[in-house]
Amino acid sequence: MATSIPAAKNRLFKNIFICKSCGQKMRTDSIRVIEKTVRCRRCGKKSFRAAKSKKK
Repeated sequence: MATSIPAAKNRLFKNIFICKSCGQKMRTDSIRVIEKTVRCRRCGKKSFRAAKSKKK
């Protein structure tokens, strides 16, 4: 069984958000996403979701 490496998990999923409209990935603080102060680089919208990790 493969064990998860914490450093790799942090790099892939910590502070990574995905635009709900176009799917662009962006690294930012969760507080800025909640306050809607960050905009998508591609489409300009302010709605994001957290990146999801696949669990087996």
